Amino acid sequence: MEKLDLSQLDNEEKALEIRYVVAKYIRYWPWYALFIILFVSATFLFHRYTVDEYEVTGSMIIKTNTSPEARILDRSNIFSSGINLENDILRLRSKNLAHEALKKVHFDVEYYAKTNIKAIELYDRSPIRIDVDWDHFQVTDAPSELQILSEENFRIVPEETSFMDFNSAMAAGDESIYNKTFTFGEEIETSRSKFTVFLVNPGRAGESVVFQLKNPTVLEEQLGRSINVTLVNEYSSVLRLSTNTKVVEKGRDYINALMSSYIDYDLNEKNRIQENTIRFIEEQLGFLEDSLKNKEQELQQFKVDNKMLDVSAEFSNILSKMNNLDEMKAEIDYQLNYFEQIRSYMQQKSKDFSDVIAPSVIGVPDPLLNGLIQTLVTLSQDRRKLLATVNDNHPEVLKIDVQMEKVQEGLFENVVNLIANTRQKRANIQNDIDFYDSQFATLPESESQYTGIFREFKLRESLYTYLLEKRAEAGIAMASNVSDNSILDYAKRGTLIFPKKQQNYGLAIVLGFLIPFGFIVVRDIFDDTIKDQRDLKKNFMIPQLGIIGYSQKETNQVVLEHPKSAVAESFRSLRSAITYLASGKNTKKILVTSSVSGEGKTFTSLNLASAMALGSKKTVVVGGDLRRPKLASYFGHSEKVGLSTYLIGKVEAEQIVFKSQHDNLYFVPSGVIPPNPAELLQTQRLKDFLQFLEERFDVVIFDTPPMGLVSETIDLMRLFDINLYVVRQSYTVKDHLVMINDLFNNKQVKNVYGVFNGIINSGYHYEGYNYGYGNTYLYSQNNKYMYNYYGEDLETKKKRIRKMDTTLWKKIKKAFRVK
Repeated sequence: MEKLDLSQLDNEEKALEIRYVVAKYIRYWPWYALFIILFVSATFLFHRYTVDEYEVTGSMIIKTNTSPEARILDRSNIFSSGINLENDILRLRSKNLAHEALKKVHFDVEYYAKTNIKAIELYDRSPIRIDVDWDHFQVTDAPSELQILSEENFRIVPEETSFMDFNSAMAAGDESIYNKTFTFGEEIETSRSKFTVFLVNPGRAGESVVFQLKNPTVLEEQLGRSINVTLVNEYSSVLRLSTNTKVVEKGRDYINALMSSYIDYDLNEKNRIQENTIRFIEEQLGFLEDSLKNKEQELQQFKVDNKMLDVSAEFSNILSKMNNLDEMKAEIDYQLNYFEQIRSYMQQKSKDFSDVIAPSVIGVPDPLLNGLIQTLVTLSQDRRKLLATVNDNHPEVLKIDVQMEKVQEGLFENVVNLIANTRQKRANIQNDIDFYDSQFATLPESESQYTGIFREFKLRESLYTYLLEKRAEAGIAMASNVSDNSILDYAKRGTLIFPKKQQNYGLAIVLGFLIPFGFIVVRDIFDDTIKDQRDLKKNFMIPQLGIIGYSQKETNQVVLEHPKSAVAESFRSLRSAITYLASGKNTKKILVTSSVSGEGKTFTSLNLASAMALGSKKTVVVGGDLRRPKLASYFGHSEKVGLSTYLIGKVEAEQIVFKSQHDNLYFVPSGVIPPNPAELLQTQRLKDFLQFLEERFDVVIFDTPPMGLVSETIDLMRLFDINLYVVRQSYTVKDHLVMINDLFNNKQVKNVYGVFNGIINSGYHYEGYNYGYGNTYLYSQNNKYMYNYYGEDLETKKKRIRKMDTTLWKKIKKAFRVK
């Protein structure tokens, strides 16, 4: 025997379940399409009336040079990388740097196109340009409309708010300039305004431009906050500058201006030392130049007066040595003056050493002193830059203060030693000068006087030449000085960050699908009624005998009045199924019940009886619902005489059985509503009446009250051969089936079968094959074979579908109709 593969059956069942779920929810596609159209349209309108916002980025390289001397003195910083970009980030976001950047761009006036859709800033595409005198009081943040009348004249009028403008709290403009004609290039000055308007594009006459003045101080704060500075890589010193803007060109120009201003600022800081050196040398040259000219004139006059053209060789030799000693003494005095100045700086405990001149400029060859001074100046510059963005208590400032104190200690000790050594050198030179002066005493008086004048002249001449050389060196160093920082990438293009159009459209489609889908799913979760045959199978333990389609006919006698309809065919199928039940009985007694009222018991009883009658079976249908009788009204009969009157003994059995207008079809009305229907249905007269009907009819159909509401139905079920339990789609509650399930499982009732009534969608869908009783009877397979036996009902369905499509289209057009 071949072994059965259970896993394959499970896979097939799972695939079938997936197809069932998809088919269950895909039939709501018009709602999905409607919501998707609504959301996509709303997204389009949102994009239409929303100003796009872009992100503009640029990058620059920051070089941080920490001197070895500072790292040796600060042992905590010996092994660090020396990269500290927090100060540079704060500086790039400072208002001071924003102030410098705004000098290079024209942001103090904003220009907008005249439109009612959304604000469109023109920026560099504006046909006009306004120069504002910010030394004068100005009205800012007050939009005004400038109308270009011609190439010479224009008019300014107040800006009118549009329907889409929700910003009503705007500053009032300068009313003294409104509705007046001005000339381009004319300076407009009032008590509240002072500016000049220039026409950039003469071909734009007749157009209007909305402009408003922006306070530069406010702009500095706004732009400082709008800049986002981040480190590109934690192992590099590249900073990424970005800003969000509604005009790409405007953001691009500001980012580039900010980076350029930062480099200019860094270069200016580096040139401060050279500027201070040149300023100091020029001051010294100013003093020496006058003194040198005086000594030169005095020397020439002395030669003329004393007719001295030359001196002896001995005199020349002594004079040459004394000149060298004087030059050495002057240089030492120059250095000693510098050392004294450095010591006075140290004694003042100052934090600003940006004005200190480097020893190499003075000519001091000491490398340790030069390194310490350079480190101290660099730390002082870093501290001053940092204080532009933070206060004195900032951790970075305190860290620099600690480093400066350590450098100052080493520098002060070194300067004290240098002063002592320099003074000793000066004393030795002075002794040599005194020795040669004693030798001049032996020379003639005129030569001695000439020697003194000549010595002073040579001294001033040498010092003047020395200073000229140093000034040239400082000028060359300043001219060749470049910033350590550089721009890596200029800002060029912008990236759209708001609104995210593709993302929004995708989200609109997803929401348009999920909202109706979610609503349907939630509705199904909280809806505890029987939805389809799968649902019925899970919650109904009783075998299913047949399904009845939903009837849209205006009559309840569908089988008799519309025999070609799909509902009539479903009752014929039910009749065929009942034929094989209780086959040993000459007369089939059928009871029809349900859980609650409204599930179609009477409808099922009447049409099943009609189907039986059409099948040449003598059939009687009994209205056993004595509480809410309906059967007699379906036949157009009164309820004066019926089952209730028989059970109480007022009439005989023959008197309550009536023949209908159709062959083989009889009915028993319920009669008047008695006060005790439960007791009447349990009397012996009911059993006698059933015996009476069984002797005279082939089929007896008994319509009973709902089983979930009354108690007598359970006792009645034991008297019948077949018990039909009607369940209606989207009406019968699942919990109402618990009682009949328990009775069936406990075998308290027998011969019970289910009838699924009011089916609109069977719930079973198979690929390439569909078989169901709904509003039509349709059999198709792979679209190759189509058989429509009940053409009249199919044509009715087609008309109904066309009517539904037309109604849906009208609703959609009405929803999108623009009033």
